[in-house]
Amino acid sequence: MTLPAELAADVTLADIVAGAGWDAKIAPCGPDDIAAMERSAATIARRLDADEPIYGLTQGFGPLVWFEAESELEQGRSLIAHLATAQGRPLSPEVCRLVVWLRLNSMRKGYSAVTPEFWQKLADLWNRGFTPVIPQDGTVSASGDLQPLAHAALAYTGFGDAWVRDEAGRWDTRPAERVLAELVGEPLDWPVREALAFVNGTGVGLAAAIVNQRSALRLTRAVAVLTGRLGHLLQANPEHFQPGLGIARGQLGQLVAADWIRAELDGRARRGADRPLQEPYSLRCGPQVLGAVLDQVDFAGQVLRREANGVTDNPITFEDEVLHGGNFHAMPVGFASEQTGLAVHMTAYLAERQLGLVLSPETNGGLPPMLTPRPGRGAGLAGVQISATSFVSKIRQLVQPASLTTLPTNGWNQDHVPMALNSATGVAEALDLGWLVVGSLAVGLAQLTHLLGHRPEAAGPWRALAELSAPLEADRPLGGEVRAARDLLADHAAVLLARDGDR
Repeated sequence: MTLPAELAADVTLADIVAGAGWDAKIAPCGPDDIAAMERSAATIARRLDADEPIYGLTQGFGPLVWFEAESELEQGRSLIAHLATAQGRPLSPEVCRLVVWLRLNSMRKGYSAVTPEFWQKLADLWNRGFTPVIPQDGTVSASGDLQPLAHAALAYTGFGDAWVRDEAGRWDTRPAERVLAELVGEPLDWPVREALAFVNGTGVGLAAAIVNQRSALRLTRAVAVLTGRLGHLLQANPEHFQPGLGIARGQLGQLVAADWIRAELDGRARRGADRPLQEPYSLRCGPQVLGAVLDQVDFAGQVLRREANGVTDNPITFEDEVLHGGNFHAMPVGFASEQTGLAVHMTAYLAERQLGLVLSPETNGGLPPMLTPRPGRGAGLAGVQISATSFVSKIRQLVQPASLTTLPTNGWNQDHVPMALNSATGVAEALDLGWLVVGSLAVGLAQLTHLLGHRPEAAGPWRALAELSAPLEADRPLGGEVRAARDLLADHAAVLLARDGDR
C-alpha cells in the first residue's frame, strides 16, 4: 500500500516536538491549505442546505444523535461545556503545547470543515504563547480525548487556566481569562464545527505518547552508554558486543545497541584475567535487550508519526462526501504507548540488574559489597539499590496495559474504548522512575571508578559524574547525587542522539 504523500513525508517525531516548542511558530495557512479548508466547509454547507443529517451539527452528541439540534452556536458551547469533567494533575506545558499543535495540524488539512479564519485565530494565539492547562484524567480516548480537549477549548473562552512562562523559562499557571485579556483583549467563542473538530481527536494521548517515546529513546541511549562504561571498568569480555553477533542474528536494533555500547569501550579492550568468559546476562545480553527495546520504541514512533500527520475527528469530508466514522478511536496511540511502557520497564530492569552486578563482590571483581570502602562501619550504596528496586516494581505497576482495563461507557455508544491517555500518563510516571534507575546506576559506576583508582576520562560525562559523586569516605545522603547523575546522563543521551541523527 502506498501511503498518501503527507504520511510518507520524512518528518520525524523529533521534528514534530521541536516544531511545537515554546519558541516555535506555526506557519499561516497557504493557498492550498485555504482552498482545501474552504472545499471542506462548502461540502458541509451543501449537505446542510439539503437538510441531510450531520452528527453534531443537525444532531446531538453521542447517544443523543437521535435528537435534532437547532443552534450551531449553542451546540458548540454545549459540546465543550458538558465535557469539562476532566480531573487530576495538569499535563506538562510541553505536552499541552504539543496537544494544540497537533489539533491545528489536523484541522488545516481540509477534512474537518474548519474555516481558515477561525484556524488562524487559534494559531495566532499559540504563536503568542497561549497554552491551555489540560488535566490528565477523565478520558477513555474513544471519541478522541474529549474531556481534556474540552478543557483546552474552554481555556480559549476564558474558562480555566493557562500556562505562562517567564524570561528565565519557569512555568506557572494563571487564569485563562487574564492571559487572553493581555494577548487579544477578549475570549473566543467556538462554532460547533470548529469545536467538534478540536475535541474529537486523539491529540492529548498522542502528545503525551510522543513525549514519552522521545524520553524512552533517550533512556535506551543512556543505558547503552552505562552498559559500555560498566564493561570497560570491569574489563568484561568485549566479544559480547561485537557486530558479528548482530549480523548473524539479523536484528537491526541489536546492531545499533551494540555499536552504542562499543563506543564506550577501549578499542584495544581485552577480557580481564579475573573476568569470566561469559558475563551475567545483564551485561552480556545488553545489545540483545536494548536492541529489542530500540526496535519496539522505533516502531511505536512510526505509528505515532503517522497519527500526528493524520486527521482524527468525526465526521470528516472526503472528495465532496461527508463521512461518519471512528478515526477518533485512539487504539493505535494506545498500543504504541503500551509498547513504549513495556520497553521502558525492560530498560530500567536491565539497569537495575547491572547495579546489582556492580554492588556484589561475586560479580564486581571482589570489591566490597555495596561499594563501601568501610564495610561494617559504612553501608555504601545499599539505600540506592533498595530504592532502585522499588522504582522498578512501581514501573511494573504503571505500565500494565491500559487496554486490558477498558470499560464500556456513554450509554450504548462508546462500547469499545482504548484508554490511551490513561496508558500515556502511566508511562510518563514510569519514565520518571526509569530515569532515577539510570541515575542510580550512574552513581554506582562513579563509585566503582573511585574504588578501582581510575582517573575519569575528559570525554563524555565521566569526569563530571566523578565530580558530582565523590568517593564515599563516609556514608552520606545520595538522593541528590542520583538526581544529578540522572540529569547528566539524560543530557548526554540527547546530545548523542542529535549527533547521530535523531530517530
